[in-house]
Amino acid sequence: MNKQQIGVVGAGTMGQGIAQVLITNGFDVQLFDVAESALERARGAIGNGLEKLVSKQRLSGAEQQAALQRLSTLTALDGLAGCRVIIEAAPENPELKEQLFRDLSALAPNAILASNTSSLSLTRLAAVCDSPERVVGMHFFNPVPVLKLVEIIRAEQTSDATVAHIESLTQSLGKTAVAVADMPGFAVNRLLVPMINEAAFLLQEGAATAEDIDTAMKLGAAHPMGPLALGDLIGLDVCLAIMEVLFEGFGDPKYRPCPLLRRMVSAGYLGRKSGRGFHCYD
Repeated sequence: MNKQQIGVVGAGTMGQGIAQVLITNGFDVQLFDVAESALERARGAIGNGLEKLVSKQRLSGAEQQAALQRLSTLTALDGLAGCRVIIEAAPENPELKEQLFRDLSALAPNAILASNTSSLSLTRLAAVCDSPERVVGMHFFNPVPVLKLVEIIRAEQTSDATVAHIESLTQSLGKTAVAVADMPGFAVNRLLVPMINEAAFLLQEGAATAEDIDTAMKLGAAHPMGPLALGDLIGLDVCLAIMEVLFEGFGDPKYRPCPLLRRMVSAGYLGRKSGRGFHCYD
């Protein structure tokens, strides 16, 4: 596809990864966050990510420098007005995302607005926009530079042209797109996060230690990472938010969040990003 300027909203883990993949594949990126400190961390993380690619001889030094020159950061949302596509990667807060989509819809009325939400309704986000047919889900997976899947979620209002454009963009990034209906948790998280939640129930009930639960799933089910370690990598606050969306969306008790998971999030034990979750990290 023709290279174009793409906006990324949110400089957290997912926004960093999405921006890195875009600039590595020749796109100019405007990375927005309200906090300059978050943008500074993002620039450092993206620089480190590109350095690793150079060390693995997957990127030349010249390509690394060219990619970094394609990255711009900003704290003013109106800097995204000229973008053809804007990918939102803000925290999983429905009110925050809805306000962002209202603002972006007015700011860039001709842009495709893609959300990286892991569980929220795209139809609900599209409903607050002036051009709802331009809203679509583009759900990347962490770590974005490594994992090849992107779930493409069509809202009730999404046009065929919007879906086709995002599928083409996904392909140009070397990713594989799968089409998923707009329902709570989509496909991967509807399967994956309840497994993490059930592992938390096992731990809460004293069935096994966290280490043994993870070892059992790695050796018994050939998982590359145990469910509790995976929850720590995702972020336990994110896992809890997804379980709450599933529980509310389906009204089925099988999606009830584990009380231990709730307590850990309340305590600030969020996993790798806080240094402690089901496991402890340096």
